[in-house]
Amino acid sequence: MQLSRRDFLRILGLAGAAGLIPGLASSRTPGTDIYDMQEFGDIRLLHITDTHAQLMPVYYREPSMNLGLGSSLGRPPHLVTGSLLKYYGISPDSPLVHAYTPVNYVGAAERFGKVGGFAHLKTLVERMRGEFGSEKTLLFDGGDTWQGSGTAYWNRGMDMVEACNLLGVDVMTGHWEFTYFQDEVRKNIAAFKGDFVAQNVKVREDALFGGAQAFDEASGHTFRPYVMKTLGKHRIAVIGQAFPYTPIANPSRFIPDWTFGINAIDLQQLVDTVLSKEKPDAVVLLSHNGMDVDIKLAQDVTGIDVIFGGHTHDGVPQPFEVKNAKGRTLVTNAGSNGKFLGVMDLKLGGGGKKEYRYRLLPVFANELPANKKMQSLIDRIRAPHLATLQKPLATAGGLLYRRGNFDGPFDQVICDALRKRNEAQIALSPGFRWGTTVLPGQTITMEHVLDQTCMTYPETYARDMTGQDIRNILEDVADNLFNPDPYYQQGGDMVRVGGMTYRIDPTATMGSRIDEMRLENGERIEASKKYRVAGWATVGAKSPGEPVWETVAAHLQELKSVEIHKLNTPVLRNIGNNPGLDLT
Repeated sequence: MQLSRRDFLRILGLAGAAGLIPGLASSRTPGTDIYDMQEFGDIRLLHITDTHAQLMPVYYREPSMNLGLGSSLGRPPHLVTGSLLKYYGISPDSPLVHAYTPVNYVGAAERFGKVGGFAHLKTLVERMRGEFGSEKTLLFDGGDTWQGSGTAYWNRGMDMVEACNLLGVDVMTGHWEFTYFQDEVRKNIAAFKGDFVAQNVKVREDALFGGAQAFDEASGHTFRPYVMKTLGKHRIAVIGQAFPYTPIANPSRFIPDWTFGINAIDLQQLVDTVLSKEKPDAVVLLSHNGMDVDIKLAQDVTGIDVIFGGHTHDGVPQPFEVKNAKGRTLVTNAGSNGKFLGVMDLKLGGGGKKEYRYRLLPVFANELPANKKMQSLIDRIRAPHLATLQKPLATAGGLLYRRGNFDGPFDQVICDALRKRNEAQIALSPGFRWGTTVLPGQTITMEHVLDQTCMTYPETYARDMTGQDIRNILEDVADNLFNPDPYYQQGGDMVRVGGMTYRIDPTATMGSRIDEMRLENGERIEASKKYRVAGWATVGAKSPGEPVWETVAAHLQELKSVEIHKLNTPVLRNIGNNPGLDLT
């Protein structure tokens, strides 16, 4: 079989990601070989996303469950552990195994150390720019940057604006950025030295009539929909796509004047206009849709060369190539928590033909020295809060992490705390994908708790709900996760439960996925009977209870040592040998 040039380049890119190029597949501690990138093409596009305000290096365990159904079955990003390694041809001896999977996580984490940290990320960004030529390089931020830590909460996201300015972010879009008030969002964007773009965020007509601010009153765009960037001899169009379901997944009361949506038709019209008016050498969509949504969008909207995606926190070693009516679109996702830097080198050939090389580089903090200016900024940001952040609460008796479709040990800690502190039978906790990892034997500090819980609507509640109410909540969230149409998926994971179990068929239709709900003592949950339920993070009216981090901190101080012996994991039906599941 004869390989086409495009296939050859793709295989070469896969080899680089997989550690098959000499020097990368070594079983030794990762060294500078991992970050060697031979210059290729005309421009270099760098990508971070979903850092969730993690300025310091962290531990972060990748999931062992990321189910894909229907057209997503066996396709990125729904591959974990062995299935992921096999798909990308990654050597089992490569340090990239630790970066991309949870295989032997504790041992590997102790060996390779923490990941991320803006001071270490800054060092890697400067290297990638310097080696290629800063005038030919752009750095994108896919959003979820201003939220996820205590310091971001206390500074209302401005600390992350400062850090991103120093990092040199050129263009960004948003999601959790919109969980501050509208005037705070605008204040932060005004301080941001790059461009904030979002074609799918508009000002409501009634708000416009009332004098609400818009980037373009004629089109209604709240922010700049796209920006043109000149890199050497080439012009690049960068279009923004903010998280389309922000007012549903997060409180709309913070941003009452703004509307959101996927807006695929508007996007196609904008791409067509940009191509005819600006005549760019490449069109990029900087997206916070989630990878499944981006893949469908790439099928529906033509003219986009690359989608740099976020929201679903997927560390995907190579772009997924999507064919559409007029060519192909590359769809990427660059993980979360500052753990990765995506690096794409593009060769902009004539006649629309473009070639690429891509690497998703793990930010191993032990291998990348901290940039002194960035570290100084981080130290200044953290200094007023160190006593609170470093307050010891308990000791981790086992590995504590969050990410997974249905459960996580730290989620169980939150649910246990909610139940105990509120004398509730059942606890419900959102399936957020942000939150760092704590190794066995580590001291759990207040900072760890804030990493899991810190946001602008943290209030807890305790109320009576019927069994039917509880089932309706589970069914609704399950449809957000498993709806066969990606446009109806909101990302995230299933709501976590405490004090109960249930059975779920992810392949079933809306309203018929959940059954066999029981309290942890085995008693069946009856539809008409009322149960005391505790939870947090309501997206409607503000709840009356204390911030959830106070609930969890008090619970941990009482425990002193945290041992999670059992997770309230649902029983799964009709999953079979799904490559997005590995519980071994």
